[in-house]
Amino acid sequence: MTGALSLLSPGQVTFFVVYGWTLCLWLIAELLHRTRKPSHEYEQVSSDIEGPGKQKQEDKLVEDGAANGDHNGPRVAGARTSYSFVKDALSSGLIKCMTFNLDAIYKERLTLKAMSEFGTLMVWYFICDRTPVIPEAGKAYTRDLFIFLFLILTCVAFGSSLQTVKAPVLLNRPQTEEWKGWMQVLFLLYHYFEAREVYNAIRLFIAAYVWMTGFGNFTYYYKTNDFGIGRFSQMLWRLNFLVFFACLVLRNSYMLYYICPMHTIYTIMVYAALGIAPSLNQSHVWVLVKMLLCVVVVYVCWDIKPVFYAIWSPFSWVMGYIDPRKPGDDALYEWFFRSSLDRFIWIYGMLCAYLHPYAAAILTHIDNLPTISKAAARSTIIAACSVALYFYYIHIYSLPKIEYNKVHPYTSWIPITIWIVYRNIAPTLRLHHLRLYGWLGCITLETYISQFHVWMKTTIPDGQPKALLSLVPGYPLLNFAVCTAAYVFISHRLFELTNTLKNSAVPHHDNRLLFRNVVLLLVVGAALYMASYGLMAAFVMRPIGL
Repeated sequence: MTGALSLLSPGQVTFFVVYGWTLCLWLIAELLHRTRKPSHEYEQVSSDIEGPGKQKQEDKLVEDGAANGDHNGPRVAGARTSYSFVKDALSSGLIKCMTFNLDAIYKERLTLKAMSEFGTLMVWYFICDRTPVIPEAGKAYTRDLFIFLFLILTCVAFGSSLQTVKAPVLLNRPQTEEWKGWMQVLFLLYHYFEAREVYNAIRLFIAAYVWMTGFGNFTYYYKTNDFGIGRFSQMLWRLNFLVFFACLVLRNSYMLYYICPMHTIYTIMVYAALGIAPSLNQSHVWVLVKMLLCVVVVYVCWDIKPVFYAIWSPFSWVMGYIDPRKPGDDALYEWFFRSSLDRFIWIYGMLCAYLHPYAAAILTHIDNLPTISKAAARSTIIAACSVALYFYYIHIYSLPKIEYNKVHPYTSWIPITIWIVYRNIAPTLRLHHLRLYGWLGCITLETYISQFHVWMKTTIPDGQPKALLSLVPGYPLLNFAVCTAAYVFISHRLFELTNTLKNSAVPHHDNRLLFRNVVLLLVVGAALYMASYGLMAAFVMRPIGL
């Protein structure tokens, strides 16, 4: 037992202890749910909440409030504030469940269930990728199979999930989800089969994802003027909750999943661009000035390499990455390389979002033209885009990998723009979307992270997925089908659980409650980690890693 523990880090030990405790609490909650009467449930729920009208308050694991149930009222300064915060924290559902309060365990049954399921999937990550329980298989690429699989899935999507939206809106939500979905399928197949010949296309897909980060976040903040810390925290939770536990359970670096830090930093930059002096967002000139300043900031922070290293060197403990199979001495190289490739495209996404109403008006104008004029206008636009795409393909896309990477940051906007034009040139195209790809587009983050561990195998901390998971050894196509079905199911469940737990832990409109939850999670997490570290140091051996 001691030998087995010596192979784990304090972070892993902390996770497994908390997982076991949560699982026990959930089983107790289920037992209480089956033995208690409904009327008794109401009595127990209302007994923890004082004051009229509080019975309808949502009971969340870390949102279960103080005894007075009031999360929005003003606080008195001084000692009273400190006492109130401590009282509030100690009466939270998290602390009550940890101290085995049966009423709290009973009320938080669904949240405990979500936590237990999430923990079980993380354990499955560990079993698949860090134990010899499930064998591995080698990768093999054939262009024929790669194209065949994508075409078959696309035909299924057309045949079974073609849907329409209410209005032919330019770049409507179902359309962008569909866009993310089919790109993600090709991105995953590229990794699974190691299809190196489509490398340049994959770079464009990643640029399109980052473009959507700029486009989507700008659209939200510009239209709603909602710069509340609650919504921003929910975004960060969505981007980093799963990857945090993947790093913890598997002892991986954050940068192994480089998409997550990349989207996180550009989300923060969009938020800062519009959130700083938000009153200026009402001026068209100032919005464009802000975008220009973003270009200047990106140029200074990325194109002047010493500045980049000066900014990020203090954060190398989280942004650093060294491939154990290709060791080097520059831990920040991976972050510099990955983030540099798409350092400008998120700003172009903001520009497209800003120009969206004007582009939509142009399309509407074309739609209302007489038939001949309408056909001529669309034909001219398509012809111009096709000529531009041809020259892009000949002079840029066809470049070898290293040469292409040099021009990619400055040219990725061209095919992205052309695709948007092709996809939206006619109302029929804007009205229809493939729901299957849209569904896959909703879980791109989960499929991206899960591919490393339950579809392929990295086998070692910070390792790249060089092998495939083999549930059906000796039958590569059957194994692909079985592993893919399980992998997509797991990814979808992780998507649902991430949102469920986000709603429990990260309130949108209550900053005081959000602050309390953050403090609770940090303090409890740090205490459990230090306890694990101390016990391992005292009774096992010097702990390894995090």
